[in-house]
Amino acid sequence: MKRHLPGIFAGILLFTSCSNDKNKPDAYGTFEATEVMVSAMATGQIMKFEVEEGQIPDSGKMVGYIDTTDLYLKKKQSIENRDATASRKDDLEAQIAVQAQNRENVLVDKQRVEKLMKDGAATQKQLDDINAGLNMIEKQTASLKVQFGGISSQVSSITQQIAQFEQLITRSRIINPIKGTVLTKYAEKDEVATYGKPLYKIANLSVITLRAYVGGSQLPYIKLGSTIDVAFDKDEKTNTHIQGVVSWISPSAEFTPKTIQTKEERVNLVYAVKVMVANDGSMKIGMPGEIRFMNSTNQKP
Repeated sequence: MKRHLPGIFAGILLFTSCSNDKNKPDAYGTFEATEVMVSAMATGQIMKFEVEEGQIPDSGKMVGYIDTTDLYLKKKQSIENRDATASRKDDLEAQIAVQAQNRENVLVDKQRVEKLMKDGAATQKQLDDINAGLNMIEKQTASLKVQFGGISSQVSSITQQIAQFEQLITRSRIINPIKGTVLTKYAEKDEVATYGKPLYKIANLSVITLRAYVGGSQLPYIKLGSTIDVAFDKDEKTNTHIQGVVSWISPSAEFTPKTIQTKEERVNLVYAVKVMVANDGSMKIGMPGEIRFMNSTNQKP
């Protein structure tokens, strides 16, 4: 009986090795999400800022605004300048209309003088004086039209300035870009914000991504859109398993990140993959996870 013990131990070791290989994850990685940094789009004092870490504000919600008093006053002044400038257009239009009527009157006089000249009752000087007056009216009308065009350009320019002020006022509103969880808050109400200053960071955690790394020999077991098993720590001894969908596979190889697996494995070339997982709140950004490509009907050769 004793001579059979080595064979028994060998069988136990082989079984244990096979079992360990079968349960060993195919790849390791960490969970991540697309984080959006919300920054100030204007400069001034933060008058309202209703953002707290852990909140889940809706997309498009105004969560605060930056002081717009100076912009409002500049916009109001520009509106007054535009209205005053535009009123000059009305005056010029009236003058142009008067000159047009004068021209019509002079043309009538010219026809009358030309008729009298045929009868010998008018002189050439009378006709020359009328033509000179007509020429003067046309020059004055042309000058008024030039002035009218210049004022129109001024009104258009001031209107554009008003639109710019309105845009700056709009940018002073702090609008939440996506529905997600506020991760970090960088500013407080009553602080002075400058253009581009980070205000808070937000991410949609309802769908989280596990970024893992697989070797070239593992690529045949994974493809875009395929469903695979994702696991993460439930407690010290057990894992929580959930299904995920492969959303991205790197087109090029890279060296394994230093935080992954053993030192020997970190020098190998691998491919990064992303697996999207529906998150019920259990998975956090930076939490380690693992994936398996095999199931009961798909065994490695």
